[in-house]
Amino acid sequence: MTYLTGFHAIEERIKSGKRTGALLVAKTGPRGRNVTELAQKNGIALQRTGQHELDARAPGNRGVALEVDEPVRPDFADLEGFLAALDAEAGALVIVLDEITDPHNYGAILRCADQFGADLVVSRSRRSAKNADIIGRTSAGAASWVPQAEETNLPRALEQLKQAGFWVYGADMAGESLYGKELSGKTALVLGGESGLSRLLKASCDALLSIPSYGKIDSLNVSVAAGVFLYEIRKQRALRM
Repeated sequence: MTYLTGFHAIEERIKSGKRTGALLVAKTGPRGRNVTELAQKNGIALQRTGQHELDARAPGNRGVALEVDEPVRPDFADLEGFLAALDAEAGALVIVLDEITDPHNYGAILRCADQFGADLVVSRSRRSAKNADIIGRTSAGAASWVPQAEETNLPRALEQLKQAGFWVYGADMAGESLYGKELSGKTALVLGGESGLSRLLKASCDALLSIPSYGKIDSLNVSVAAGVFLYEIRKQRALRM
């Protein structure tokens, strides 16, 4: 059984209407009472428990924990299902994550994806972050709203996106400046972990883009970089409306 312990993560999971188990309650301050009331209004069972038992089952809790019987994961079984349902004329935005194994980074990227209206986040079914509780906390609940899919073969996924009319851009420090590139239409942004994008994914991208740096450190954390890229994409689209 998986447990969500962050207040935001619990609240957004409940609001999303996705299936949950019981809300375990050991103690409640003002915020915990709000969560409990929200659960009751949405027909979620409350289970009273001792704090020691709750700590054993859901470490890091703040008096409440929500049972979820599957990871806070995909709305689409695969990328193919997403593409089949996509409006042919829509300027969709997809984020592809290459070996983002830190759940804090993964959650922060989902938070950016939610704020900037990404239509889908695709990750590897292996070698990607899996801790639903940390992802839920770090994403401030966005994990319950952002559509996600897992793929075993990311280079093949990029080819599927291209065939559906997407331009695929990889984030790479050696790439051309992000600010000089037109990013309208169907866009897929590929982000890598600490070691950057794999060779095969780089070769599959239509272009590699970088964020100009003016400091002494040569790179940004991947979740921060995601925010910069997504802001620029949305800014360009807003200016063209």
